[in-house]
Amino acid sequence: MIPLSVLDLSVVTTGTKPAAALRNSIDLARHVDGLGYVRYWLAEHHNLASVASPAPDVMIGQIAAVTKHIRVGSGGVMLPNHAPLVVAERFKMLEALFPGRIDLGLGRAPGTDGATAYALRSRLDRREGDDFLERLHELILWETREFPAGHPYNNVVAMPDDTKLPPVWLLGSSDYSSELAAQVGMGFAFAHHFASHDAVDAMVHYRNRFQPSAWRATPHAILAIAVIAADTDEEAERLASSFDLNRLRRDRGQYLPLPSVEEAVAYPYSDSERTSILRNRSRLFVGSPATVQKKLQPLIDASKPDELMVITAVYDHEARKKSYSLLAEAFGLVKPAAV
Repeated sequence: MIPLSVLDLSVVTTGTKPAAALRNSIDLARHVDGLGYVRYWLAEHHNLASVASPAPDVMIGQIAAVTKHIRVGSGGVMLPNHAPLVVAERFKMLEALFPGRIDLGLGRAPGTDGATAYALRSRLDRREGDDFLERLHELILWETREFPAGHPYNNVVAMPDDTKLPPVWLLGSSDYSSELAAQVGMGFAFAHHFASHDAVDAMVHYRNRFQPSAWRATPHAILAIAVIAADTDEEAERLASSFDLNRLRRDRGQYLPLPSVEEAVAYPYSDSERTSILRNRSRLFVGSPATVQKKLQPLIDASKPDELMVITAVYDHEARKKSYSLLAEAFGLVKPAAV
C-alpha cells in the first residue's frame, strides 16, 4: 500500500488558545509515531488566529524529541521570510541532533499578509519582487560551499560544519513549482488540499522533467490531501461541517479559529453559500475508511504519488487522532517495532 504521512497546521479551535493547539500537535505526533506514518511536517503561518505555528523549526525539535520513528520536517519553511544561512544552520543543527529523521520542506509564499511579510524581513533583507530562486540558490551554496571566487561569503561557514542539510523538498501547487523541483533534483510535495491547479498535471510534469542531482537520484512526489475519516459516513460528514464553515469564512478573508460542529450545524447558510461549500468539498475526502479509499483511488491512480500526506482539521482532538488511526488501518500501515 502507499505510504502515509501527516501535515499539521496546528489549527486553533473556537474556545481554545494557540498554546493548546501546539500541545495537541505534540500529542498527535506521539500518536501517529506508533501507527506507521512516514513523516510529520509542520507548517509556517504568521498573524493568523486560525493556526498556531509560526516557527516550524521549533516544533520540529520538540516533536523529534518525543517521538522515536517518524521523520519530522517543515511543510514548509517559507523561504522568503528567512535568510538562507539561518535556514541552513537551523536545519543542520536539527539534523545533527536527530540524524536521519529531519526533512526540510521549502515554500515560496510568505504564509501571511503583506504587512507581516514586510515585518518578518530585516531592513537589510528586503529584496524586491519574487526572490525565491535567489534564496534557494544561496541555500544550496551554503551546503555545497561553491560560492564564486571573491564572493563575500567565501569565509562564512554554515554550522555545524560536520553535518549535511537534511533532504530538501519543494512545496507547491502549480507546474511552476513542479518544474523547479524537477530542475534542481529535489523532492516535490503538491498541495492538493488548496491548489486550483490540477494535481495530476503537476505530478506527471515533475516526474517527466526530473533531473538527478546530489539531492536525489530519483524523483519522489508527495501528494498532500485533506481527509476526514470516521467510523461511518454520517459521523465523518458531521465532523466535516466545521471545515465547511471555516473554509467559507476563509474565502471571505476571515481567518478565524475552527468552529465547533454545533456552531457549524446551527449556521444559517444561504443558497449561494451552500453552493460554495459543494465547490470547496472537491478538495476534501470525507467518509468512513472504505469511502475515503474509494474516493481517493482515482486520484492516486492518475497522479501516482510516492506517498500521501494527510491533513485532518476537525474540532475535536480525539476525533482527529481517530481519523489518522482509521486511515492507518485502512491503508495497511505497519506499526514500528517497539524500541
